[in-house]
Amino acid sequence: MILASYNAAPWLATALDSIVHAALRTSWPVELVVVDDGSTDDTAQMLAEYKAACAIPMRVISQQNSGRFLAFHAAAEAATGERVLIMGDRMLMQPDAFEYLERVDPTLPEGQVWNGHVPTAPDGPLVSRFWEVPLHIFWGSYLADPKPTQITEANFDRVPKGTGSLLIGRQFFLDACKAVWPKENAALVSDDTKLLRYVVQHRPMRLDPGFGAIYRPRVNVRSFLSHAYTRGTLFVDSYAGTSLVRNILLLGLSIIPVVYVIALLVALVTGAWAYLLALVVLAVLGLLAPAAVAAIRKAPARAILSYLTYVIPFGVVFWAGLVRGVVVHRRTFRRARRGTSNSQ
Repeated sequence: MILASYNAAPWLATALDSIVHAALRTSWPVELVVVDDGSTDDTAQMLAEYKAACAIPMRVISQQNSGRFLAFHAAAEAATGERVLIMGDRMLMQPDAFEYLERVDPTLPEGQVWNGHVPTAPDGPLVSRFWEVPLHIFWGSYLADPKPTQITEANFDRVPKGTGSLLIGRQFFLDACKAVWPKENAALVSDDTKLLRYVVQHRPMRLDPGFGAIYRPRVNVRSFLSHAYTRGTLFVDSYAGTSLVRNILLLGLSIIPVVYVIALLVALVTGAWAYLLALVVLAVLGLLAPAAVAAIRKAPARAILSYLTYVIPFGVVFWAGLVRGVVVHRRTFRRARRGTSNSQ
């Protein structure tokens, strides 16, 4: 079991406890490998103390801050088992998740890849529920009725997936990392979407409510906005180059807000009040539409309230992160064009 952590001292012990307690309910021999990705808080001390009392074998690896991708890769290289469970430091493993795996996994194809069912913790402050709205927009069909699902290339973008709770063959994971190895700043690349896309190109992943964890999101506005900024950049890395349409959409998302602000300023300066009103109404409808779609797809009312409360500051910082992503990952767009021309 491998876990990457960065400045997670306040919640890391409970994450580790959930893994250890779930593992002890099985007959599996397990080890715990934790990478401290250059934390500047009390993570190092906390891990040293936890290791001394841990009920299962545990190793701690320290590295300079390099991002989750390289942290997970370092942990997988250090692990000794044939399969690795990759966990995020904000996850709480469900107590019976490994028992379920031990019972069901032998009935499935050898080397089955599992992707955990990971709902958001319902008891956090309002800001912590924001991400449930976009999740229900994109993955509402699954979230409305979670059941065992095979993730393939065909449904990849319509179901939840990630490296927050992923069971995969160790060598297969290392091969996937090599295939999508970052050519830019590794701290600004996605640790999951491109990697998991590679995985499903070779074998399906099983998404199953019986194997899961609880995600504990950011609980204050400052950390939420910082995370949104990062997600904007990683969003570009996840989808740039996967198709011409996505390239156009990403570039459009980076440009349209600028065009909109210029149009507002022009309307104000010239006194084109009808035009200004139309622009404002268009923006309001654009902001409300995701909430309406999420409500139809049965997103919790508190999540919708969170979205309506924080969508404007979120939009600003996510857009800024997206623009950074377009600049940082610009080579991805060029490589995609060359790949398209070479294949024709």
